[in-house]
Amino acid sequence: MLLVLCVDLDDDLGRKTGFSTPVIGRDPVEEAAVALATADPEDSDVNVIFQGLHVYDDLSDRGESVEVAVVTGNDQGDVNANREVGDEVDTVLASLSTAEDVTALVITDGAQDESVIPIIRSRVPIDGVRRVVVRQAQNLESMYYTIKQVLDDPETRGTVLIPLGILLLIYPLALIGSALEWPGFVLGTTSALLGLYLISRGLGLGDRLDSAVERARRSLYAGRTTLLAYVVAAALVVLGAVSGMNELETVGESTPGDVAVPAAVAAFAYGSIQWIAAAGVTTSLGQITDEYIAGTLEWRYLNAPFYVLSIAIVLQAVSAFFLDLVDTTYLATALTAGTLLGIVSTLTFAVAESRFSDANESGETPDAKST
Repeated sequence: MLLVLCVDLDDDLGRKTGFSTPVIGRDPVEEAAVALATADPEDSDVNVIFQGLHVYDDLSDRGESVEVAVVTGNDQGDVNANREVGDEVDTVLASLSTAEDVTALVITDGAQDESVIPIIRSRVPIDGVRRVVVRQAQNLESMYYTIKQVLDDPETRGTVLIPLGILLLIYPLALIGSALEWPGFVLGTTSALLGLYLISRGLGLGDRLDSAVERARRSLYAGRTTLLAYVVAAALVVLGAVSGMNELETVGESTPGDVAVPAAVAAFAYGSIQWIAAAGVTTSLGQITDEYIAGTLEWRYLNAPFYVLSIAIVLQAVSAFFLDLVDTTYLATALTAGTLLGIVSTLTFAVAESRFSDANESGETPDAKST
């Protein structure tokens, strides 16, 4: 008797259909094949089982003594799966009621399932091994549908199509640039776009930008004042930069020759520091407001505006001193005032936090005891 043995090493049949294995006999095997095809039409083990049925019908029509069965392993690895297949082959052989010598024709879908052949050979002689390969997978149609499926993925489209599109645009844009007598500008712009895209993909800037936009959207709908504070602070920083450049031009006009680097830095800082300090105070107040609304405000958070003012006072005095606008007395006074402002604010809010926390704890103790 010839035993047509369909091998499913990773037990797709059992996991996807719930069939108990081994499956023995023509009708049960056909039922299992239909169930697996219904559960997962793309599973290659479907073709293995139907191929086993085809071989069984062909040999049966010729009058040969034949039986068909499906044996499975598991998804725990080659060794455990091979042992499981060996046990199921023993079960199949024990169920065959025949006095004839039994040989096997093993049907698989690839080299991985064929690793179990030595296990089967140790139990029953093997007349042959047939690997099922779907013909469609070898032609151009399969390639077309594979490419179509890959390009349907948004991540793949963004990774492959955008750089390819930019590269394909280089030649026509170069022709347009030559016609407009701007070949260098067009090629440089195209190259810059491609480089920026690749850098953004490599650094994951797209995901970060999406996250930032989502955070801004949530802050907008949640009524967070931090978002408004950041917008105002950005405008103040721009104004500070403009004011700093104006101060730098003023110093350059009043100074013969080139302006030294320290003097240029001092001039820019002197002209912009008040605007940048206002931006820092604005953002810190916005953050403090949101923390208070959320009920998570701590006393030490109130130090932020005073620290900003302290730093601004120090930088303004130092830059003015470099520009010979103030004397050493003013510089010493400003440095002392900035330092004292930071220290006093730190001590004040630290003491306030300590006393209020102690008061809250003492106020909660009677309630806890009464409870």
